[in-house]
Amino acid sequence: MLRISSLTLFAALAALVLLPPGATAGQSGLAFVLNSGAASLSLIDVATEREIRRIPLAREPHHMALSPDHTGLLVGDTVANTLYVFNPQTGALMRQLTVADPYQLQFSPDKKWFVVNGLARNQVDIYDAASMHLLHRVHLAAMPSHINFRPDSAVVFISLQQTNRVAAIATASGAVLWNVEVGSTPAGVLWHDGKLLVGLMGADEVAVLNPENGQIERRIPTGRGAHNLFLSPDGKIIYATNRVDGTISLLDAKTLRVTRSFHVTGGPDDLDFAPDGKIWATLRFAHRVAVIDPQTGSYHTITVGRSPHGIWLNTHDRFPVQISARSPSE
Repeated sequence: MLRISSLTLFAALAALVLLPPGATAGQSGLAFVLNSGAASLSLIDVATEREIRRIPLAREPHHMALSPDHTGLLVGDTVANTLYVFNPQTGALMRQLTVADPYQLQFSPDKKWFVVNGLARNQVDIYDAASMHLLHRVHLAAMPSHINFRPDSAVVFISLQQTNRVAAIATASGAVLWNVEVGSTPAGVLWHDGKLLVGLMGADEVAVLNPENGQIERRIPTGRGAHNLFLSPDGKIIYATNRVDGTISLLDAKTLRVTRSFHVTGGPDDLDFAPDGKIWATLRFAHRVAVIDPQTGSYHTITVGRSPHGIWLNTHDRFPVQISARSPSE
């Protein structure tokens, strides 16, 4: 059994995350962008939209996850078998851990579980989120990619890109509840309104699954390379990125009908939402981040490193006031 630390990870992080006396963060926050092809992390000032720092990493970072207590931003470098922990307010590196193939990573809604997909090793690791002890290693063929949880955290859903399947795993036991074929090259997985939505890159559509058994109930054409899915902050729109098409489709969250789409050339991949209503999107094929006005579809871009993938905005509306002794509002 792998033990990253004998201490409770996030209790230790809480002691490290305090800002130094007199230090302040920018009013609008930072955008964290993982450059998979450049082995780096770009930090962008959200207010000025300028890259202010590029932090070298080891080999190939892809995705990140904010700790449940908001004290650490965990970045997975899959080829280097390394998990970096950054201060989510300043971008300072606090520590790094050895973790097997951390391609995709996500905490459960109840903050109890931490799940890591090993894309190259064909494994899904379920950790106790408080102690970071490895509880279950589930071997799945092949290429476990994206992750999402049932709202009660009892089940985690995993897309398997190479075998065209989606699997459901019981988090408490690590038992595979079902593993079914859903279509060509599944990627993004989103729980929504009692259904499971899956982007099918090879089928250019979103599949709607019954989460109890994986049965496909509906297919929604969106665009070539349908990849990932994101619910808008107001819960009214689901954005589907179509990487090959260079488009983003807007689905009505109630009906799941495509209402419109807009072109964002360069392979839109992951998204995050800024407080001003703009959408920030990584462009995997253009080495850029797009800042999009969802009302008009117009956008401009910011240069980052090669093959940008994961993106996360640390805007201060996302942090609890009690995050540290010196909160950004002070």
